[in-house]
Amino acid sequence: MLSDKLALWETSDMAEYEPLEGVRLYDAFMAIKPAGLAETEWALRAGVNRGFFGNLKGKAKNPRHDTVRKLLQVVGATEADLRPAPPAPKPGRRLPEVQPDQPLIRTVDRGETGAVVKINLSLPMGPGATVDEYVEEEPLVFDLVYIQSFTRAPLHRLRIAHGVGDSMFPTLVSNDLVWIDTTQNELVHSDRIYAASINGGAAIKRLRPVAGGRRILVISDNKTIDSYEVDAADVQIWGRVIRFARDL
Repeated sequence: MLSDKLALWETSDMAEYEPLEGVRLYDAFMAIKPAGLAETEWALRAGVNRGFFGNLKGKAKNPRHDTVRKLLQVVGATEADLRPAPPAPKPGRRLPEVQPDQPLIRTVDRGETGAVVKINLSLPMGPGATVDEYVEEEPLVFDLVYIQSFTRAPLHRLRIAHGVGDSMFPTLVSNDLVWIDTTQNELVHSDRIYAASINGGAAIKRLRPVAGGRRILVISDNKTIDSYEVDAADVQIWGRVIRFARDL
């Protein structure tokens, strides 16, 4: 297997594995495509050829791994989301049991729930600190159907934090409950809101790469606060803000 090629497989009706490429890979992408997102727009957001999906349908194409990764990052998905369920075991053979990343809890109505770690970003930790080094508070329990309605990230890669200050007003206000997807820890989406360490301090800001990615423009949605540039090396991205909740 070439290191820069995608290794995805699916099962056929003959119970043998076939490569997930061309139209099969196209169908897998379409299965996770958000409603309202056009194929060409998806490709443009990922920075790949706008005709990528059309080309994929036309021939048995095996795209580069980096290309697939960029496309998946746009919709917050992973390669695992493209893979179908494994084939049923043959008689007399058992597949090994796989434990979930996060223990599931059964509620009284038998709905599945899971806990998401809540952290306190108001406590300074110094340069180089990661999101996992911030003080954890009591985990918050949510219905899994609710969580899966807006993210495919595994529970153990999600964090929740309270917004602090008014620099992102009116998009965010102080004490908003902010959801952070730590699988999205690279500046792939320009002008999106990220949780990051900027010059050693925790921040929730809108970020934009400039100067060929060597510097980053830190943007406050509050128009009374000026944007500023920092070296990319001084920004450590922990994850992208994917949702927020507010008490009304």
